[in-house]
Parts: sequence; C-alpha cells; structure tokens
Amino acid sequence: MRAIVQPDAGLAPVIQAMRRARSSIDICIFRLDRKEIEDALAAAVQRGVRVRALIAHTNTGGEQSLRKLEQRLLAGGIMVTRTDDELVRYHGKYMVADAVLYVFGFNFTKLDIAKSRSFAIATRDQRTVKEALKLFESDSARQPYLPARSNLVVSPETARDLLRKFIEGAKKDLAIYDINIQDPAMIGALKERARKGVHIRVIGGLKEAIEHVTVRRPDGLRLHVRAIIRDGTRAFVGSQSLRKVELDKRREIGVLISNPVVTRQLMQVFESDWEPRTDADAKEQRKVEGTN
Repeated sequence: MRAIVQPDAGLAPVIQAMRRARSSIDICIFRLDRKEIEDALAAAVQRGVRVRALIAHTNTGGEQSLRKLEQRLLAGGIMVTRTDDELVRYHGKYMVADAVLYVFGFNFTKLDIAKSRSFAIATRDQRTVKEALKLFESDSARQPYLPARSNLVVSPETARDLLRKFIEGAKKDLAIYDINIQDPAMIGALKERARKGVHIRVIGGLKEAIEHVTVRRPDGLRLHVRAIIRDGTRAFVGSQSLRKVELDKRREIGVLISNPVVTRQLMQVFESDWEPRTDADAKEQRKVEGTN
C-alpha cells in the first residue's frame, strides 16, 4: 500500500500505473481535463490492454463536455459506459490496473492536481481489489451493488456504518480533512468522542461548534480530500464528506487503511498543513479556534 499526495506528486504516479498495466485497466471518472490521462489510456489499448471507462452521468461541466470526453475515449479504443442516474451523483473516483486498486480523492483535472491538497491510496489487498471490481461491474451494468466485507467504503451502501464505527473507535485523537462536516449522526459521534477526551482537529469546516474540537480553515491550498486519521494507526481516504447527501444519496468511494507507513505519512502531511504559514494566518486561525 502507498499514498499519493497532491499537489506534490502530480500526475506521474497515475500515468506510471497506466503504463505498467499489462492486462486490464478499469477506471471510474467524474471529471477529466488532463490530456496526459487520455493519452496513457489510449496507449494502453495499443499495447493490448483491455481498458474500460465508467463515466459519471452528470457533473457541473455539463452534458456537452461529458459527451466530448466519451467521444475522445472511444476514438482511442476505450470501452466507455455511462453511469445510471438513480443516484444524485456518481462522484467516486477509482481505478483498478491489473491487480492494484487506486482510490482517488482528486479528479484528473489541473485544479485538483496542481492546486489542491488531496490524496490517493494504492492497494493490492485482494479482498478490497475484488470488491472494487464488483462495484465497477455493478455500476457499469446498472445493477444493484451487494457489498461484501472489505476495506472499501461505498456510499450509500456501507459508508455511513463504516465511518461511524471508525470514528467511534478512536481512543486518543482524530485528525480530519473535511470541507463541510454536516451530518447529525456523525457530528453526534464526534461529540461523544470529544466528551471521552479524544483530541479532535479538523482542517476544513464543521456545521456546529463542538467543545474541545478545533477547526482550522485550509491554509494556502484548496482542500479537495476527505480523510480521517485515527490514533495515528489507522486512516480513511475517500471522496465522501461527512454530509448526509454524500453518505446516503451519492456514489462515493473510499478505503480504510491500517498500513503504518501510509498512516504516518498522512499524519505528517496533516501536521504540516495544521501549522500556520504566516503571522496573518496564525491570527486568522486563532480567531477560528475561538469560535469552536
């Protein structure tokens, strides 16, 4: 398992994964404006790799841009399917290249990769890879997804239960990246942990103040990741915020992490992001902390 940290890593790890693929690439796309990705997928087809793309039925870019993307991918020999429209949004972003699953917190766009704090996780865990492929097949065929036990976190089927239990399992501290924590049950779980003495810090936003929970706004970088690091030993990275719509009505994808090297790396990034960059930033952060 390994982590990809944006904007530090850039596109290189994603392109390398596509170039290394020898048998298959299955990729779920919400938004894409990087030609390098399209070229790498088309090059894989030329090498004899089976490449399938599942594209969201809608995004804020509009129907015309999605249709143009589909046409470009089809021209490169890629098999393209559009997601169903039964959920509000298909926002998950992931790829299975041969036997490796990549769960992305970022889209394949200039804004997300070059100017945003985000993460991706690569894992070879067989159960989780198998579950991601099952999800891909279900959504491609527009059939119900029936989850099995794994580290894959899928909205709306498993995310609420898995993330609530993940938060409730904290003994010492929680470090959270989330731009907009709103869900009442999740806020309730955070309140309960705070009352038990768990040290909770949030980079992003929280709908209501919680005693002993400190919130800071993103400093310097646009925030485009949802991640929770628990007790320095386990973590979650994905596309779902702790909001009702993202837990219950959208397709969102994440993964639970127990790898100590990856968890330490995520924690180091969080600690770096937590520190103010300038005196003005420090003043602003003290103002925010005073209201939480």
